[in-house]
Amino acid sequence: MIRLTKVELRRLTARRLTLIGVAGLFLITALLLVATWFDARPLSAAEQQQAERQFQLAHKDWVDNAAENRAQCEADWKTQPDPKPTVDDMCSYPEPKLEDFGKPPTVFAQVMPGLLQGSSYILAFAAFLIGAGFVGAEFSSGAIGNWLTFEPRRLRVYGSKLLAAATGFVPIAAVVLAIVLLGTFLIVDHPGDTAGTTRKTWGDLSAIGGRAVLTTALAAALGSVVGLLLRHTAAAIGLVMAYLVLAEGVFAAFLEKAQPWLVKVNFDAFVRHDAQYYVTQCKTGSDGSYVCDYVPKTLSFEHGAWYLAILAVLAIVLGGWVFHRRDVN
Repeated sequence: MIRLTKVELRRLTARRLTLIGVAGLFLITALLLVATWFDARPLSAAEQQQAERQFQLAHKDWVDNAAENRAQCEADWKTQPDPKPTVDDMCSYPEPKLEDFGKPPTVFAQVMPGLLQGSSYILAFAAFLIGAGFVGAEFSSGAIGNWLTFEPRRLRVYGSKLLAAATGFVPIAAVVLAIVLLGTFLIVDHPGDTAGTTRKTWGDLSAIGGRAVLTTALAAALGSVVGLLLRHTAAAIGLVMAYLVLAEGVFAAFLEKAQPWLVKVNFDAFVRHDAQYYVTQCKTGSDGSYVCDYVPKTLSFEHGAWYLAILAVLAIVLGGWVFHRRDVN
């Protein structure tokens, strides 16, 4: 098995689609860092002057009308039905501060989890497509039949292809995520805020990156399975796009309570260690009005991990059974 996996790894790295896909990944990573730099850069001198003028106007208004605004608010408070907040909570008008105007500094610990999560989407999508092309092209060209004449034990061939696809993307995903992590830190360090980056923060970010590497390897293996089942790269791409549009887009919008059984929410729950989704809950108020609220729900890390694990096992077993029983021509 090790010898076969090494052969498949050489074939994977030699494919043009793999080289183009990896180059595209690094290009997208560079563009992501450029966008982060634009978001993190401070205001220009003219923009800072404009923010200061807005602060001065707001502060003058607060000084001139503080008593009048307080009196009006207290009058409104007296007419409100119970239960109601305390008068101090409702009518407290804090003094404007200069730092509240203009652009707030970018905080590394706040933006980095989202950037890692976004990178995990890109990595998983690229790994899936390259894995599907890696196996699907062999069926389209008929090369799989020739390969089986040299190694007729199909399950060993099947396992080596999945293992090569999965392990081949581990170093790529690790390098991409390391570039995003360290590049963002260097970008934010000067104009933004990195002082609050504690050892726990680094540990949490490393854990997110490690889980993103794992999902990338899993996506490459599942892409290989789909390429084997559909026997064509374009068909695998079409299947993914159809799922994203119909299931994750249309279906999730109409049947919100089914979201815990869709891939994206479970993917997020695994990578980010818990994920939130929203469900609409409507009720009739005491005055007869019909009110709807978006209620946040939490999907646990354990649910996401079990979901992805069971999905992967079922897909791999199905692919192995089909490859073992079905004619390759």
